[in-house]
Amino acid sequence: MSLLVNGKLRPNWFETESEDGEFVREDAQFRHWITPDGAPGPSGEGGFAAEAGRYHLYVSYACPWAHRTLIFRALKGLEDLVSVDVVHPYMGEPGWSFDTYPGATGDTLYGSAFMHEIYTRAQPDYTGIVTVPVLWDKQRETIVNNESSEIIRMFNSAFDGITGNTQDYYPAELRAAIDAINATVYENVNNGVYRAGFATSQAAYDEAYARLFDTLEELEARLSGQRYLVGDRVTEADWRLLTTLLRFDAVYYSHFKCNRRRLLDYPNLWAYARELYQVPGVAATLNLDHIKQHYFTSHDWINPGGIVPRGPEIDFSVPHGRGH
Repeated sequence: MSLLVNGKLRPNWFETESEDGEFVREDAQFRHWITPDGAPGPSGEGGFAAEAGRYHLYVSYACPWAHRTLIFRALKGLEDLVSVDVVHPYMGEPGWSFDTYPGATGDTLYGSAFMHEIYTRAQPDYTGIVTVPVLWDKQRETIVNNESSEIIRMFNSAFDGITGNTQDYYPAELRAAIDAINATVYENVNNGVYRAGFATSQAAYDEAYARLFDTLEELEARLSGQRYLVGDRVTEADWRLLTTLLRFDAVYYSHFKCNRRRLLDYPNLWAYARELYQVPGVAATLNLDHIKQHYFTSHDWINPGGIVPRGPEIDFSVPHGRGH
């Protein structure tokens, strides 16, 4: 990430001193919605109608939040409707770049050098953190949304009339249950690994570590009695958890000091992660090379030498044994 103040790049986006050593994630600022007819969504302004070829997604393969959007793009058959650019896995002080790297695309729309240029193209005086994913409107040349949880809900339903894919991962009758488990997983697992890894005090780390593993134990127990997080069908909640699980043993266990247990040590969570990974289209969204390159080289205050470990060897394609 990088920080812009009135459209100008500033150093030191990462700051924990005012929070007693605890990492606090900032909220996204662009919150418009694509809707079937262009009507306003739950937030922001209207005028963003679902259309084939109009929208573009900027992502990092390394980022678990961006990974969610790639998964939903695949699940909902949006590959031919929503184009994608992938940033370089290394994130230096200027933030995400479009440098050349295997699997990275560059900025195919504007030829930008850095992701922050996309933000100032949308809003020249933008103040805030520069993050991915970014959902871009090619027609209006602006950012629709940079909040992953909202982008996946747009992908879940906004384009159904075009694709005919009506698979619903946020069904009305399960929304209360999905929202409840999402809140727990986000706070203690998705963001919990970052709160542990980016902590700059022992107390902040210890609290994040305890909450992370207490929650993983609860999820392991939950999956011993039901197939998915809210029952017998896959929902948004499962895909939101998956992106953290896929990175856990390769990165979070060692790099973020989340080392009480590996994903491999939780029989139910390990089988569950393999089942979701093996859903058609999902495996192609996982790039462990980008993931490891990003975390182990970008966070020089955690890994000053920038050495990228060769292991562990993780095979998510092993049969999961959870039925059909």
